[in-house]
Amino acid sequence: MSWARIMAPLSGGQGDRAAVAAAVMLAEPFGAEVAGVYTPADVADVMPWMGEGFLGGVQTTALESLKEAAAAGEKNARAAMDAVSYGKKQFIALQTPVWAGLSAESRLSDVVVFNSDPARGRGPLAEAFQQMVADEQRPVLVAREGLRVGGAVAVAWDGGKEASRAARLAMPLLEKAEKVVILAAPKASARSFDAARLKAYYAARGVDAELQVLPDTGDAAPALMAAAKQAGAQILVAGAFGHPRLQEFIFGGTTRTLLNSEQPSLFLSH
Repeated sequence: MSWARIMAPLSGGQGDRAAVAAAVMLAEPFGAEVAGVYTPADVADVMPWMGEGFLGGVQTTALESLKEAAAAGEKNARAAMDAVSYGKKQFIALQTPVWAGLSAESRLSDVVVFNSDPARGRGPLAEAFQQMVADEQRPVLVAREGLRVGGAVAVAWDGGKEASRAARLAMPLLEKAEKVVILAAPKASARSFDAARLKAYYAARGVDAELQVLPDTGDAAPALMAAAKQAGAQILVAGAFGHPRLQEFIFGGTTRTLLNSEQPSLFLSH
């Protein structure tokens, strides 16, 4: 298996260079294209708030300011792409309707790359992160310091739909890894599952994975992160939002704990 197109949404802010660098790091082992997609605030989302007289002086000034900010952001995002010497790259600046354009680009990409801030609900790309993971159900890499392709990868496994989807979609990453560790915490899950099934699935596809069954009960997230750290994993593969998003938002959940952690990088799928 392989990946052919890695997408990085860009805001025109300081985090763009790190996101592009992570996308290039992910793309290089596969010879994949990197698509830097500038995702500005959509003027169409603001206009309904201006009322029928939006062409008045104050409203027109506000509209022009938004356009100027978008142009400046595009220049910065383009500079972030130009700063990398990777040969297979493409810069795309989205126009109104921005969210429809972002969805269309993501559907033709194998992985969408973000840095930590959008994943934690911070900055102009926070909504884009939610859209990619929960609405478009695209595989997402949350890139953090120490990201490495070809090192150790941990796979969080509970037998559920989201974890299964993430475990399958991460196959190209696992095939490049020098070490793969499956982490299962059956005592911390309400779901009954056989942890050895995923190991057999990977073995049939040429990936020799270790299996570590964690004895912990209660919240699985701290145990998973501790085990991933002990395994030396640079990336943790996990399902995202296994419960309804409103429930996860109110009560936290494993996904929120993983997103708020510092390490490792995350490969997520809903």
